Amino acid sequence: MLTIHTAGLLLAGDRRPPLPGGAVLVDGRRIAAVGPYEELAAAHPAARVRTWPGLLTPGLLNPYGPELLERAYHPDPREAAELGTEPLTGDALAALPMTDARWGASARRGVQRMLAHGTVAVAGDLARPAVRDAVHRAGLTTGPRPGPPAGPPGLDPLAGRSLAEAIALPLAPAGAAGQDATFAVFDVPDEAALRARGAGTCVATVLAGRLVHRRR
Repeated sequence: MLTIHTAGLLLAGDRRPPLPGGAVLVDGRRIAAVGPYEELAAAHPAARVRTWPGLLTPGLLNPYGPELLERAYHPDPREAAELGTEPLTGDALAALPMTDARWGASARRGVQRMLAHGTVAVAGDLARPAVRDAVHRAGLTTGPRPGPPAGPPGLDPLAGRSLAEAIALPLAPAGAAGQDATFAVFDVPDEAALRARGAGTCVATVLAGRLVHRRR
């Protein structure tokens, strides 16, 4: 099924100018086209349409994969009364009896928190098989760090980085359809507002055509 995702403004992540009312046409897991919503809707009248508020951009890369998934524990909601809701590190983490199964469950919750910040890729060497499995099952891509990350580890890929630095891969340029349909939408009007308010404004994350996060 064809799906058109459209928002108030589209940033392709390369030298193409911002596109008001831009849209991405998704065919299965792939990008079929990127362009003005009116043109894509007219050419594909049977396509399902998802209209999002704000800014549609390529998905983001978080450079702190090991720190967030292998050196932090993301509590289960059922543990909130005892452990709270924020990731545990340092002495608090050392006090927990961690098993491979618990690391895997923590990583799955951590990945969901990353997806809620528009993250589609993580960088850094992941050593624990249970963590690697959680990341790969979610569909996030992995790879080496592009350079020393700026600032302390955090869930927001935009903390200390520009949008251009945080983008995992630009949206398919003209003539390059077929790239995985992987992008994020933020409830902000433009890039300046996204930089000011951060990736916690994410309302939707799409990985290879799958809507993997949607803010309720």
